Amino acid sequence: MAASGLLKPTQLKAIERGLRRVRRELDAGELTFRESDEDIHTVVERRLTEITPAGAALHTGRSRNDQVALDLRLYSRDAASELITTLAELVDALASKAAQHAGWLMPGYTHLQRAQPITVGHHLLAHAEPLLRDAERFRHAYDAADEMPLGSGALAGTTLPLQRELVAKELGFQRLTANSIDAVADRDFALDLVYACMATAIHLSRLGEDVVLWATAEFGFVRLADEIATGSSLMPQKKNPDIAELLRGRAGRPIGSLVALATILKGLPLAYDRDLQEDKPAVFAAVDSVLDSLRAARLLVDHLKFDRDRLAATASDPGLLATDSAEALVASGTRFRNAHEEVGRTVRAGKLKTPWNAETSLRKRDLAGAPNPRRVAARATAVRREAGRLLQWAKTHPPPLPT
Repeated sequence: MAASGLLKPTQLKAIERGLRRVRRELDAGELTFRESDEDIHTVVERRLTEITPAGAALHTGRSRNDQVALDLRLYSRDAASELITTLAELVDALASKAAQHAGWLMPGYTHLQRAQPITVGHHLLAHAEPLLRDAERFRHAYDAADEMPLGSGALAGTTLPLQRELVAKELGFQRLTANSIDAVADRDFALDLVYACMATAIHLSRLGEDVVLWATAEFGFVRLADEIATGSSLMPQKKNPDIAELLRGRAGRPIGSLVALATILKGLPLAYDRDLQEDKPAVFAAVDSVLDSLRAARLLVDHLKFDRDRLAATASDPGLLATDSAEALVASGTRFRNAHEEVGRTVRAGKLKTPWNAETSLRKRDLAGAPNPRRVAARATAVRREAGRLLQWAKTHPPPLPT
């Protein structure tokens, strides 16, 4: 307003001093809220006007419609950045653990049936890869929220000469909203954020499910450390994979938030409607739940202890090399379908002869993206670098706000 000539310099200084005082009172819990206060914006304006008569100018050219849109965009940027930071820390933990177990044999599964030999490191990285995609979803959500809506008013802008570009620069926004009606009605950026939360929660749920399976006596691949398990109130021998189970269960919350938010937006007439005040519970619940789950998943990964002997014994199942046998025939000139049928007959007869052992099988799988231990170790290093880049990005996004 001052840049537009709507405030005198003395009024501007009085408002700035008053707002700093209001902030101190809010931080200290000293600001009294009244039943007549409709929202935080009216609280701030009322208290500022009590401090200085200049406060009566605070709402010039504004509507709660564009103020609420601004606040949710600021929150969404902050949340996306924090989620990327927490996610990157989990990815780094997975990649670090994968590097330590790059050559540890284990059976790979399809349909929960033993399929082919892989390594523990390769399987752990298979959980890191979707999280890296989730990080890109959060970066997209950040970018979608990075538009400044102030100046849109209730829906039609203002006749006053507000300097929108200057305000956007002060608040660290890259772009201005292009349509005043859309600016107050748009919640697509919130949908993007909640969708990214939902996708992350699903991926964490799958990680949790694998750990639950691995911790069973039937699998016996991991030993549950006390930090990630609890005992039974009745059965003294039990160790329950509580964190892993909660990662599965918590996935329901972001999924529900996405459905709730999409339902709120479906069929709303333009521009602003009171229905939109229900957007925040859905967004806050999704963000808080996924942040908690990411931190819990980091604790889970840090304390995973694999049973190498059990893994190696299971990976020595000759059935895991049936495909290797078929491919060895292909390499000697047999057509694949004929080789597949021939090896299938030997399996059914219980006479499968494998051309090599599981360690050799992994060495031969020397393709980009395959479980060759050398490839796994290299990918673990690359994933850790990518996690580091994400952490660096989050340090500068969003830029600091003026004080």
